[in-house]
Amino acid sequence: MPLSVPGLPGLPPELAGPVAVQLAKPVAAIPPANALPGGCLYEPKWDGYRLVVVRTGSSTRVWSKQGRDLTDRFPDVAAAALAQVQAGTVLDGEVVIWNGARLDFGLLQRRMVTAAGRIGPLVAASPASYVAFDLLAAGGEDLRGQRLSRRRAALEALAAHWAPPMQLSPATRDPAEARRWFDDFRPAGVEGLVAKGVGSRYAPGRREWLKVKSWESTEVVAGGVIGPIERPSQLVAGRYRDGELVVVGRTSPLNPQQSAELAAVLTPAGPGHPWPERIGTGAFGGGKLSVALTRVEPTAVVEVSADAALQAGVFRHPLRFVRVRPDLEPGDVPPQV
Repeated sequence: MPLSVPGLPGLPPELAGPVAVQLAKPVAAIPPANALPGGCLYEPKWDGYRLVVVRTGSSTRVWSKQGRDLTDRFPDVAAAALAQVQAGTVLDGEVVIWNGARLDFGLLQRRMVTAAGRIGPLVAASPASYVAFDLLAAGGEDLRGQRLSRRRAALEALAAHWAPPMQLSPATRDPAEARRWFDDFRPAGVEGLVAKGVGSRYAPGRREWLKVKSWESTEVVAGGVIGPIERPSQLVAGRYRDGELVVVGRTSPLNPQQSAELAAVLTPAGPGHPWPERIGTGAFGGGKLSVALTRVEPTAVVEVSADAALQAGVFRHPLRFVRVRPDLEPGDVPPQV
């Protein structure tokens, strides 16, 4: 079957790239089967970059959710789509990179900060996979006005002929199966679930899908806090890596009860604490803005609730304070890897 069809109608301008995508709003629990129009279709929430693949008659380009052309960052995905996807097709999905049996967001980040001319070795060492979950156009026809059930059926027919790195995201209408995915896929770095209305049409820019993140409790060392030691507003969490205490995340703001519970077990740091006096306000303690860090003796262990998103062993999203663990020592905390 030819991949480029002579005389194929061009894609509508809004689908030629960049492409506006539909979004999801967070919810606290897995939505029931009847929560959305036509019932819910549940899919894994992949820990990657949202990526729209636009396959024209002669080329393929891939676009980020923010409208950035990332073709030079993911040439392996673009080449696979050019070879396997028919012209006039627009796919919505997620680009991921596997590191053994777990998704590795850090490897995706490396592609974003590496010069385009030096991407080749990264592609060879850690190839990307594209996980498609929606079909926005086929044969040059805009499908966004069709119900999800029809778009999904067309996507499954298209994906039947794919080979890696092109993949179809699994989906189910069975809440029990979705719950199993929610629990069982977490060790692989899958962040949770997305629920979509089977009877709904694709709505660019609107948050009509629902997403629920998978959380589990784990332990960290209290290495510092934001705010005064007697009234901390956030915990800065640490873990040991090769004998050195490193920052692995911070909690969301503490309520007064949590602040008091944490303050009761904190003591000011003595000389030799490895952390700086200030910490960035951005992800991973980075960013241009910074705030004062109150360093504390790393003797207290705190249980936190964390989602599945990690980058180089660091929690990418804020942690939730659960409780102080006076029954544990810092040596009982999992090491940072």
